[in-house]
Amino acid sequence: MNADDFRRLALSLEGAEEGSHMGAPDFRVGGRIFATLAAQAQGYGNLMLTPEQQAAFVEELPDVFLPIGGGWGRMGATHVRLSAANEDLLAGALQAAWKTRVDKNAKSGSKRRPVRKKIRL
Repeated sequence: MNADDFRRLALSLEGAEEGSHMGAPDFRVGGRIFATLAAQAQGYGNLMLTPEQQAAFVEELPDVFLPIGGGWGRMGATHVRLSAANEDLLAGALQAAWKTRVDKNAKSGSKRRPVRKKIRL
């Protein structure tokens, strides 16, 4: 798999949109990020999982999944080695991150949309 595959699979999820955060492609549902390609130059996609989901993915497939370093990783942000993943595995992992975000959005009542810059004439 590669970054184009990651993008295609992420955007196939219901309501998913591509955005940008700090110059890196991200994927959102309800205006909130569930995955990014911030580390694509290192061969990774990033998933926003719960710490429990992250632990399960890493335990089952440590050659494919690893926590992102620092605080983000402790909160569940997880690298997926794109070259080590197949399509079914990557689609399932993205689905898990998407579902986690959809559930969080529903719990918080979030209907937030992406912020768009207004151009003044």
